[in-house]
Amino acid sequence: MGILKTDMRWLCAALIGLSSSAFAAGPVETSVFSVQGVVVDVTDTNAAAAKDKALVDAQLKAFTALADKLGNAEFAAQMANLEAKDVVPLLKSLSIEEEKISPGRYEGKFTVRFLPEKVKPIFQRNGISLPAAQGPAMLVIPVWSDGVNTVLWEDNPWRKAWQELNAQQAQIPIIIPLGDQDDSAILSPQEALNNDPVKLEALRRRYDVKTLLVAFAEPAVGGGVHARMVGASPLGKITFDKNYVADTGTEHDSALLAVQRFHKVMVDKYQSDTAKARMAQQAAAGPASIPVTIPFAGPSQWNGLRARILSTPGVLGVDLKSLDVKGASARLLFAGEIGDMQNSLQSAGLQLTDTGNGWVIQSL
Repeated sequence: MGILKTDMRWLCAALIGLSSSAFAAGPVETSVFSVQGVVVDVTDTNAAAAKDKALVDAQLKAFTALADKLGNAEFAAQMANLEAKDVVPLLKSLSIEEEKISPGRYEGKFTVRFLPEKVKPIFQRNGISLPAAQGPAMLVIPVWSDGVNTVLWEDNPWRKAWQELNAQQAQIPIIIPLGDQDDSAILSPQEALNNDPVKLEALRRRYDVKTLLVAFAEPAVGGGVHARMVGASPLGKITFDKNYVADTGTEHDSALLAVQRFHKVMVDKYQSDTAKARMAQQAAAGPASIPVTIPFAGPSQWNGLRARILSTPGVLGVDLKSLDVKGASARLLFAGEIGDMQNSLQSAGLQLTDTGNGWVIQSL
């Protein structure tokens, strides 16, 4: 593992959240540099040794998942080769969602949070464009009706779908109430259906979020579910009212499909609004520029690369500094942020990478 067992125990004690804290109501820590629902199952000579290994495995597994979430499958495969000594220093905190301890075995589910200032350089050096910021967290109250009974806190396909979304650490964090005795004392199914402002405000305050939305679903005629959610949010008015039918046709899968579509629309809207605001701000500030190296095999390849770079949306110019048989040294002028430029060049079949010794543009 590359780390002493005694050191690992000290680290676990210092960084891991108590299992009870994972279920306490109140402010939920959210970050795009976190991964929720990391499952590990480890056996060893005893339960304590198994747990020590599980905590390390959770971090390694989470970092690979983070690389896939914010990057791509190829980058995730590369990050999966990292060792514990590479990943453990990146950890901010680790919380237990669920755990089961038996002789010589530890099974757990974790939320793993990484330090943004340590993670960002790793991603950027590999040409991965990172989200500029995380959007507003939203508390969603799922209400399910089977045609006879309306349920709020009990197990049901709609509530389960929102829980399985695992979006507390997404770019638009979605928080689902615990459904404990305090929640049920605050809000009843009928009060949720009636959008009782006093009761909903009490629940919002309990979870310390700015936005609360009630999402309603029921079995749809002909199969699937009919889902709707209407309300005001920092993204503007949210309006969903549609039937969703998964390929399997089951209520569970159809509910999960609806939830995923709801969330994707929220994330897309936030990204679009953020990009527009950022571009307007940058247009007022003027173009950005960075020094780049552009390797090539000969004059014809250089001419082709230069033409592709100049035709890439967002590129304002290539100010050539020097040119020889192996490559060019230039200053790239562009509109927007470096991450946007990386994405734009990638769409043109080019990669802009910070190698640690400078920026390089080359064909994918």
